[in-house]
Amino acid sequence: MSELINNRELRQKAIKDIIKQLHEGKTADEVKNQFEEAFEGVSASEISEAEGALIAEGLPVEEIQKLCDVHASVFKGSIEEIHQPADPSLIPGHPLNVLKLENREIERIIKDEIRSKLNLIHSEAGISEICSGIESLGKIGIHYQKKENLLFPYMEKYGITAPPKVMWGVDDEIRAAIKEARGLFEGGSRDAEQAAAKLEEALTKVEEMIFKEENIMIPMLMENLTQDEWKIIADESGEIGYLIENIPVWNPAPNADFTQAETIEAKEAPGFIKLPSGIFNTEELTCMLNTLPFDITYVNKDDVVKYFSEGKERAFPRTKAIIGRNVSNCHPPASVHVVEHIVEDFKAGRKDQEDFWIHAGEKYILIRYYAVRNEKGEYLGVLEVTQDIRPIQGITGEKRLLSE
Repeated sequence: MSELINNRELRQKAIKDIIKQLHEGKTADEVKNQFEEAFEGVSASEISEAEGALIAEGLPVEEIQKLCDVHASVFKGSIEEIHQPADPSLIPGHPLNVLKLENREIERIIKDEIRSKLNLIHSEAGISEICSGIESLGKIGIHYQKKENLLFPYMEKYGITAPPKVMWGVDDEIRAAIKEARGLFEGGSRDAEQAAAKLEEALTKVEEMIFKEENIMIPMLMENLTQDEWKIIADESGEIGYLIENIPVWNPAPNADFTQAETIEAKEAPGFIKLPSGIFNTEELTCMLNTLPFDITYVNKDDVVKYFSEGKERAFPRTKAIIGRNVSNCHPPASVHVVEHIVEDFKAGRKDQEDFWIHAGEKYILIRYYAVRNEKGEYLGVLEVTQDIRPIQGITGEKRLLSE
């Protein structure tokens, strides 16, 4: 057993050394032979542990992110396959089955709607077809949102923290690359070859992310998640959407112990919520909060997401997987520092409110953060309120209660 532990530690140290060499400027080719000589195979979990150790030692997530494509090419072909008795990705409607089917759709778009048209870059009709293909590929954001809002929270729950941060950063790079490529073509770039090269860079990043999802992320998820957790993910996926149609409903046999525990908890729960200014039953309170013409999200004093409303018209997608998640992990790496700064100001008492407003398609979203404090002024958490204010901006004149 001690020999196995020592070997594992040595393997992890070797992985870290290779990543550091890449960070210091060596090329993938220069370290690939060293890697192949040192290992007969390496698991996705060991890659995760190595990246997590580097981040813990002070290497910024952004640096790991920059190395992501490079060390993926080194690890590619060397990751041992991790199997379970039954492969859930083959079960219709299972989240992993949907993920892989969406990846096949992404590959089809790249092949049939984009790469097959690149020989037409010197004609207006050809550029129009390419732009249409890029628009189809842009829907990949739905795929990434499910990953970031449903899968990453469970990875974090089981202590897998580095890969989600790195992958989310690369997802944002891919979104930006697709947007840039589309802008070059739609803007009538004078250099069609340059536009095509930028587009090819974006497509390569997308394909490499597919590899990482299916060979690094999926094995980690399969090692840890329970059937009940997969069912929650399947039920919540519709909140965000799909790249493909006709998703079958996955109804696994319920876990008897889980169901019994849930039933006992429900029986013991009080039927009413008594507040200083009134009283509700659970149904009344839930429906009232969901009827509000804006979304609210509550994060407690420990920076943990505790609640969000579920109104019919949502400014941003929310899934129950974020409940219990640290608020810093609910935002892209590029903007997380802003959120953390707001929370720090609230905790220190420097501010009680912060507002932002952004354009999101036809919506004009007002995002407001409020410090929640008790009667003694003690900090209890943050309330986020988001609302599409475009309809409000269009209001003129008056409409009184007695007006028809």
